[in-house]
Amino acid sequence: MGHTGLDTDVVIAGAGPTGLMLACELRLAGVDVVVVERLARRTGESRAGGMHARTLEVLDQRGVLDRFLALGELQSVGHFSGIWLDFDESESRHPRPLMILQSTVERLLEEWAAELGVRVRRSSELSGIHQDRDGVTVELGTARSAAETLRARYLVGCDGGRSTVRKLSGIDFPGTPATMTAMVGDVELPDLTEEYIWARRRPTGEFSVIAFEPGWYRVITSEYDHVADGDEPATFEQLRDSLVRLAGTDYGMHSPRWVSRFGDAARQAARYRDGRVLLAGDAAHIHFPAGGQGLNVGVQDAVNLGWKLASVVREQAPDSLLDSYHAERHPVAERVLHNTRAQAALTRPGPQTDALRDVFGSLIVFDDVNRYLCGMLTGLDIRYPIEGDHPLTGRRVPDADLKTPDGLIGVHELLHAARPVLLDLRGGAEPPATVEGWRDRVDLVRARSEDDHWPVPGGGDIPAPAALLIRPDGHVAWVAPIDAAVASASLRTALTTWFGPPERG
Repeated sequence: MGHTGLDTDVVIAGAGPTGLMLACELRLAGVDVVVVERLARRTGESRAGGMHARTLEVLDQRGVLDRFLALGELQSVGHFSGIWLDFDESESRHPRPLMILQSTVERLLEEWAAELGVRVRRSSELSGIHQDRDGVTVELGTARSAAETLRARYLVGCDGGRSTVRKLSGIDFPGTPATMTAMVGDVELPDLTEEYIWARRRPTGEFSVIAFEPGWYRVITSEYDHVADGDEPATFEQLRDSLVRLAGTDYGMHSPRWVSRFGDAARQAARYRDGRVLLAGDAAHIHFPAGGQGLNVGVQDAVNLGWKLASVVREQAPDSLLDSYHAERHPVAERVLHNTRAQAALTRPGPQTDALRDVFGSLIVFDDVNRYLCGMLTGLDIRYPIEGDHPLTGRRVPDADLKTPDGLIGVHELLHAARPVLLDLRGGAEPPATVEGWRDRVDLVRARSEDDHWPVPGGGDIPAPAALLIRPDGHVAWVAPIDAAVASASLRTALTTWFGPPERG
């Protein structure tokens, strides 16, 4: 760790998908990390049920996607508030959503984290935070022993919508309250006559029954203009009664694995950083789970933050780099809150909403509308505010085919080590001398693009660039301009901005 008095470099509160993904990102960069989780074991509950294209790309960037594909099922279509969308097969190597339970995602991430040397401490509830100039002290209460403390450089709250880290840090969580109550549970349904029922609308709400695993079904009911007490436990009987009210039958439901409740409250942390404390995932944003975006946004928060936090911990980049995390990710979640509010409005019962859905559905058939909504839901169209006017700057790099001395590979394969990559596609020309000072932290790769044009979601096809600097999260930090002198100066600026000053000597 290199710093006297520290127990670890980073403490992560919460062992859900966001916390585990962040832990893996930090370990790939050689940072010591401890994950503290208040629960004694995984619950088996699976509020999320799928991953979109950008999350699949992120896992592919790290070389672990096959683990998830083996246990999930790719879907041919997606939806916006229950209105079908078709995904463009040309914009990603993994364009279709993967149906996979959150409990499976967590298990796979925890196995990967263990391989990387992440320490996960369960039955450890965070109860206090004390920051100072050199670090943060985290107070823990455990069921087995007296309270103890952990000392780290940084703390990241990935501890859910009711985040203790957020509350103890005094970070505001503004937004809009719930206007409806939805219930969800995984049950057996012997009397169901269809394979699944999708978003069946009724005068007071809607219900869905989805086959996730053989013999098991996910029942989701939504009833409007009544908001349940958030602290009241959700019961199987309440789910059954809700389904009977909406469907007229309970389909013989029995043997619940779990039952939960949610609403359409939409809130976002006013800031994602308070000194040495940061927030990610549901601790930073909650919303109506429409379009299956929540888990995806959290995992992508982790991938944006991980390499930045690692660079700062390893003293390769200044602490100010962490400010770019809020600048880049806050607007992304803000847009998710906006589109899920719209989707929630489109699910409300009544003839006015029925008419709105008809009009909206007639618009989705237009390619530009379908493409726009798909880009928004999948995260493929995200463009961070990075300096540069090239169409790729700030966007995620397409997984183009490259010809290298070692054979044919995709661009994303270059990111398995979670290190920055300067990709030179000019064919043997010497790289600018400015690269030398960053050889310790940036990988230089020379290759040829197999395609003359690369697809950019929302931007069409663009000519393959001559050279580009790719951040560890897969977003493009610099593209070579035509003028060689300008290229050298702008590359040096980009390297310094994102990866710190060059090595001396």
